[in-house]
Amino acid sequence: MAGCVVARMALAVEFAVGSPGSCPVAQASESADKRVDGVSRASLRGDGAVTEEFRLPADAPVDGVESDLDTVATSGTETLYRFDRDPVDDCVCEAIERIAGPASGVRAEDGTLVVTAHVTDLEAVRAVVGRLRESFDGVSVRRLTNLEAGDDGAPLEGDGLTDRQREVVQTAYDMGYFEYPKGANAGEVADALDISRSTFAEHLAAATGKLFGAVLAVDSGGPVTPPAPR
Repeated sequence: MAGCVVARMALAVEFAVGSPGSCPVAQASESADKRVDGVSRASLRGDGAVTEEFRLPADAPVDGVESDLDTVATSGTETLYRFDRDPVDDCVCEAIERIAGPASGVRAEDGTLVVTAHVTDLEAVRAVVGRLRESFDGVSVRRLTNLEAGDDGAPLEGDGLTDRQREVVQTAYDMGYFEYPKGANAGEVADALDISRSTFAEHLAAATGKLFGAVLAVDSGGPVTPPAPR
């Protein structure tokens, strides 16, 4: 349509994978019982191999890591580790990057890998989650930040959902409630959650309003009310 401008979002999304397979970074966090931050990744060898580095407290054990780790440097408090790996389809980071582009941050805690990527639409978020669930368990979107929200241009942190609201939305999504035609109706989702249909509708309305506000930076003076569940 002539003169039509398509609005594009700028979203930072944290994808969390509770069971990321043989990921050395996740294994190191679980073995050391420490959070691993500031993971760096690069292809340095010219043969397609990927080199990664991460830091841990100097006294943290890493005997639970299946890959060979090289100790690059050790200070009084930290040890810098390095390992090489081949590009593979069963790598969480590569699965995300093939859809969403370069990861802007990678960290791990208690065996869970969290990867941050920037996308411009919600379809990319859904595509990444779908791809990850083909290979891994415990996949979720931990945080979704609208980088263009706020009068001062500051990110809008989080989506404001309670644990129960997140459970309701996640269950409805998994059962196909948001698909057309629907994979499940409101009553079926409510039964799966062991709640009444009216309680499901209340949780869904509250969660949807918060999600719209977080993603679209809506300022309508009140919550966005979705259509009544059918």
